Amino acid sequence: MYWQEQYECMAREDLEQLQLERLQATLYRLGTHVPFYRRRLQEARFDFETVTSLEALAALPFTTKEDLHANYPYGLFAVPLRDVVRIHSTSGAAGMTTVVGYTRNDIKNWADLVARLFRAAGVTAEDVVQIAHDYGILTGGLGLHYGAERLGASVIPISTAHIKRQLRIMRDFKTTALVCTPSHALKLVETMMEVGLNPSELSLKYGIFGAERWSEAMRAEIAERLGIVATDNYGLSEIMGPGVAGECRECHGLHVNEDHFLVEILNPRTLQPVPEGETGELVITTLTKEAFPVLRYRTRDLASFLPDPCPCGRTLRRISRIQGRSDDMLIVRGVNVFPGQIAAALAEINGPDSPYLIVVERERHEDRLTVMVEVTESLFFDEVRKQWALADRIQERLATDLGLQVQVKLVEEKTLEKVEGHGNRVLDKRQL
Repeated sequence: MYWQEQYECMAREDLEQLQLERLQATLYRLGTHVPFYRRRLQEARFDFETVTSLEALAALPFTTKEDLHANYPYGLFAVPLRDVVRIHSTSGAAGMTTVVGYTRNDIKNWADLVARLFRAAGVTAEDVVQIAHDYGILTGGLGLHYGAERLGASVIPISTAHIKRQLRIMRDFKTTALVCTPSHALKLVETMMEVGLNPSELSLKYGIFGAERWSEAMRAEIAERLGIVATDNYGLSEIMGPGVAGECRECHGLHVNEDHFLVEILNPRTLQPVPEGETGELVITTLTKEAFPVLRYRTRDLASFLPDPCPCGRTLRRISRIQGRSDDMLIVRGVNVFPGQIAAALAEINGPDSPYLIVVERERHEDRLTVMVEVTESLFFDEVRKQWALADRIQERLATDLGLQVQVKLVEEKTLEKVEGHGNRVLDKRQL
């Protein structure tokens, strides 16, 4: 069994001393190896060599997604490429994506932390773990894979194979732990009903779900229909990937791996700490990352600290499940989608003043993203072939930029003025 009790059950005083030492090392790395951060610290008149308490964190500058985009691809790396053994990135077109690197030691720490979340969820070396996240440049698939292997479990890297094949493998290989998005888990349940597969024919005991927001009602449905313990986990590529925080079997709050990450919860408007238990924006500083350390990164994810100790015995602080966003980012099938990406693509193809509406729906437990685009009256009514060609061009461009299949629907002029929510360009109709 994988269990780092010396860290997961650390006394608060000892943990804060460890955090301070690691913060000092991180600030030195940033201030001496990353020109961007050296400038930011100088602008803030902050001497990174004089930090003597964690209270100094409040005086440090923030990092935003725009900063990461501006330094694409390697501008924020703190080590030379020869020391980077793995490169991942977020979805999006060049300049709208974040490239992250890992040293050999980063990979080791990453595997350790993901192994922690698996163990906290109940998974052991005796389990067979089926990972149905995409194995690609995103961090989910490989990050979770390495953690499950570090735990000592048997790993099935099923990735995004055809859903009926996933079910067949799950039954035949006696999978005991399913790792995917919660909406994919419900899709699996629905397909099981279609093909006549009874959950009693499976060996499933655990479900480790993440990469998208989900409700307690979804958790209850998944747990009941599959007969499993369903736990949540949280991570983001800019910080590390999966393994930043995860639920134990108490299923009440996600334990933050505080020996590796300093987490603040701030008012997104004032950027001041919110009162204990209130919802605010997660701001995270990495403490052990070598290749891609990040200082006070504004995640835009909304959560709160849970004040009471957890019955499981872990002393690492818990955060609530993610309750929303402080910006306009959408998460569709585990992929981050910014309306600005869609607007930029449409401006190039259909002109800068092209009205559009982004509609996100959940049908049969699967997210669907549709982009409605207004076209001229002549094109809409008379030029059918040109209409099809334009829709295909937009669809192909968005699929490339977003890393996600998008449905494009062309509508006649002034149609979108009548659609509720058009003022925000986004209509999210999903019911969690």
